[in-house]
Amino acid sequence: MADQEDLGQGTMAASFFADFGLMWYLGELGKDEFKRFKEMLRREPPPPGCRPVPWAEVKKAAREGLAGLLQQHFGEQGAWAVTLSIFEKMNRTDLCVKARREGTGLAKTYQAHIKEKFGVIWARQSATMIEEFLSPEASQRDCACLEQFFGAQEPGAGGQTVVLKGMPGAGKTTLLVKLMIAWAEGQLYRERFSFVFYLSCWEMKQWPATSLAELMCRGWSDSLAAAEEILAQPERLLFIVDGLEELDCDLSAPAAVLCGDCLQRRPPGALVGSLLLRHLLPEASLLVATTSEYLRDIEHQLQSPTIRLFLGFTPGEVKAYFRSTIPDAARAAEALRLVRASVHLACVCGIPVLCWLVCTCLKQELEAGRDLAAACASTTSLYSAFFLHLFCPRGARLDPQSLGRLGSLCALAAEGMWNDTFMFRAEDLRRHGLADDDLQALLNAKVLWPWGTDALWFRFPHLSAQEFCAALSYFLPRPRAPAPGGSAEDLFFLCLRKTRARWIFLGPFVFGLLSDSGQRSLEARVGAHRAGAVQRALRRQLERVAGAPLAHDVDFLALFYCLFEMQSEDFARWAVGLFSQVTVLLTDSVELVVSAYALKVAAGLTRLAVSIQNVFDEETKGCEACPRSGNVLNCWSQVCSVLSTETLREFQLCASVLDRPAFTILCQALRRRSCRLQKLEINAVALPEQRAAFFLALTRCPALQHLNLSSTGLCREDVVELCKALSHPASNVRELLLPNCLLAGEDCEALAELLSSSKTLRHLNLSFNYLDLGMPLLCEALRRPECQLQSLVLVCCYLTEHSWPYLHDLLLHNTSLTHLDLSANVLRHEDLQLLCEALRQPNCHLPSL
Repeated sequence: MADQEDLGQGTMAASFFADFGLMWYLGELGKDEFKRFKEMLRREPPPPGCRPVPWAEVKKAAREGLAGLLQQHFGEQGAWAVTLSIFEKMNRTDLCVKARREGTGLAKTYQAHIKEKFGVIWARQSATMIEEFLSPEASQRDCACLEQFFGAQEPGAGGQTVVLKGMPGAGKTTLLVKLMIAWAEGQLYRERFSFVFYLSCWEMKQWPATSLAELMCRGWSDSLAAAEEILAQPERLLFIVDGLEELDCDLSAPAAVLCGDCLQRRPPGALVGSLLLRHLLPEASLLVATTSEYLRDIEHQLQSPTIRLFLGFTPGEVKAYFRSTIPDAARAAEALRLVRASVHLACVCGIPVLCWLVCTCLKQELEAGRDLAAACASTTSLYSAFFLHLFCPRGARLDPQSLGRLGSLCALAAEGMWNDTFMFRAEDLRRHGLADDDLQALLNAKVLWPWGTDALWFRFPHLSAQEFCAALSYFLPRPRAPAPGGSAEDLFFLCLRKTRARWIFLGPFVFGLLSDSGQRSLEARVGAHRAGAVQRALRRQLERVAGAPLAHDVDFLALFYCLFEMQSEDFARWAVGLFSQVTVLLTDSVELVVSAYALKVAAGLTRLAVSIQNVFDEETKGCEACPRSGNVLNCWSQVCSVLSTETLREFQLCASVLDRPAFTILCQALRRRSCRLQKLEINAVALPEQRAAFFLALTRCPALQHLNLSSTGLCREDVVELCKALSHPASNVRELLLPNCLLAGEDCEALAELLSSSKTLRHLNLSFNYLDLGMPLLCEALRRPECQLQSLVLVCCYLTEHSWPYLHDLLLHNTSLTHLDLSANVLRHEDLQLLCEALRQPNCHLPSL
């Protein structure tokens, strides 16, 4: 009877065996138990018609290997029957109970629900995206990528947290939808997770308070008893949190706001926060998809997260997609060439949905016989061509019905931007005058896309598409009602202050529509428009913002993006000329190109501060997606040309990496006779070797009075060359700052010579360097009557008892010093007495210590 019962259990389990896997059950056995299992397997009779597994293979097999051997020799049903029989004999009835519970069919019911639900979602996506490129089955590459997300887990180790970060629209959600389908079909995580739950933060933020149990049963089970069975094995659960940045999820909230009970109702943000902080189901695993910017804010609060970067399309995939969309190979190559010539368009094509938008637009332009170069002139021109063609494919002026439909769509987009709303219901569209037939027309034109796992929503293909329509709303005629949200002046003010994280393209699109080509396109398709009124409003706002103290809060990179998109050097010259000081952080080649366009016409700046990263460092030189070589160096040269303007007096380069060509361009700019810098700061900059050209340039800057090289590493040869340059008769540097420059005691020899020879140097800061062994040389130079130094800062220079006698003598013999800072050095009682003794002497003239 026992054998028949075990076989019956095997029959029950066979249907779900492939989904839950024998390996997990074997993994529940301890080391000694697993060895005992093997011994008992050796004596266990095989199922009828099967041969025993060779003992030599059993003996050396690990858990995963043994699971495979059992299936190979006994089949799934037989393997399960033998395993359960051995578990019973080992008194591991708990594993048998779990197996019987899984055999009830609950897992199969849920998997069938997921197949149907996400099959519908995929059908909606594939109808609007890249059918040939994104098949519903998980590709080998995607499966391999997803399998690596969750490695083998030790028993009792707790759940893993994996974070998938990437730009909006890069394809994270598409990958997760494919994951859900692959899991439901048994292709993925079959040995790891019994249940996988997808949590869409876009939808969850619309929900009332709910419990985790209700959330797990939502849409497929009316009974919370299902949750009880699911929660019996929390280590076998995976929660996918998609779009975390969309949810009001405060990970710094007090424990009272969070919950640790799966039946306790909480707002969706608190519920997800409880999962992330491991207050709730700490044994479960998490896969979180979010943006890089949001991850930076929360990463420190997550428990040992594994970070995965999702990049979207590779350059090769972009090329392949152009060829698949534009059948004519020559035309496809020409379209790709024009896109790659545009620094903006080349980058946005790495985002799959935007690659679809670009290719669709260019295909439409080719079919209409229009010039591709005009469409690729700027990001705004391409978006204009895409949207206006959809509303008027023949290229004529929009008829009243199409214009009304476009105006309603743009009003919806603008309202969404001002209210941070990016998913819309049908009633939202009707409220803006879009009837059901209008909605169907927008869906057919792929201007709006359907989305939703819980209810049907509508969204723009990408946030940038909504931003373009919102920008366009300010230019269209308004026969009925004013545009929702703020005015064009308010919009520009917020763009300049970067207070709206989602407003990325909105400001530049407004300026792009103000360009000559933008206004010509509006006149041809729309007729009367409001470009003149918008430009006057932006000019007024820019003049207001440029006035102190608002100028200190300006995000100049945001302004430069706007000016670049407008492509009017006259306007750019006027706009940048309103400011006397500019600070800009450049984190990629695109931002360098954009900033160079504005700075090359800057004529009235007195101070420029630049940080440039990920452009000239070695890691990005081989990146095919980044514009390189001559174009980038030419743009860097345009930035450095500001150093030759009549008004610039201060230049700071900080937290930057320069290669040799970029460094050479900077040195050439410093050497020009027109350079009138008085203050130069090179802080925390990684410079190439052989820096003699920089120190030679210092001898060609007679106006330079302040030199700050803090946190820029200097070798001994650098220090020697620097001191030679500052000892040159043409040098007029009065303040030299070298904190944290990796100086050592032997560098004090060159510094001592500088102190003895310089007629202008009055302030020297050597803080945060190891100078203890060099103090004798330094103090000797300071004692000489020709030394004119007035202020010496030696904060945290690791001075020991070796240095204090020399400083004692310095205080007695130096007559020029008015300030000496010895903070954060080891000062014993006897050392303090030595200094005090010197300070009491009548020949000590130091006013400030």
